[in-house]
Amino acid sequence: MRHDPHIAPVTRTQLPLRPCVGVMLLNARGLVWVGRRLPKWFGDKSAYIWQMPQGGITSGEAPAQAAVRELEEETSVRSVEWLAESTDWLQYELPTHLLGVALKGRYRGQRQKWFAMRFTGRDSEIDISARNGHKAEFDAWRWTRIEDLPDLAVSFKRPIYEALSQEFAHFARPI
Repeated sequence: MRHDPHIAPVTRTQLPLRPCVGVMLLNARGLVWVGRRLPKWFGDKSAYIWQMPQGGITSGEAPAQAAVRELEEETSVRSVEWLAESTDWLQYELPTHLLGVALKGRYRGQRQKWFAMRFTGRDSEIDISARNGHKAEFDAWRWTRIEDLPDLAVSFKRPIYEALSQEFAHFARPI
């Protein structure tokens, strides 16, 4: 989706931050779940990025409720133990060339509350296919080391992944 050249481009001040949640899902080995997706705003089919489950908070929904809902919608995972909530809300701003393009063109970035959860089920519980009226967000998934998260993230989300890797590092060891 590109803008008509006869229409003025969207400016950063015209767009709000989207309220969101994210989930760092860790397994018993201390590894973190990441899914591979191809953002709609990338033209290059090889431009896959890896990310943890995340999504918007709907009107009237508490962040913790949104985290559980998003985790299930994107991964089908329900078998979790709550570990922690991020100390702060974290945010990122889209690069200028993605304003009016990414995030359905409605936001300049995201303001996110993150939750760490321990996966207590079996890998066979994880299902990233489209179901229950929700489209598939990912085409592949894997468990990865927490210290590798920042390098897997798209560049403008990297500071968030670095902060989360530090804040939740003590959960990333085998139990």
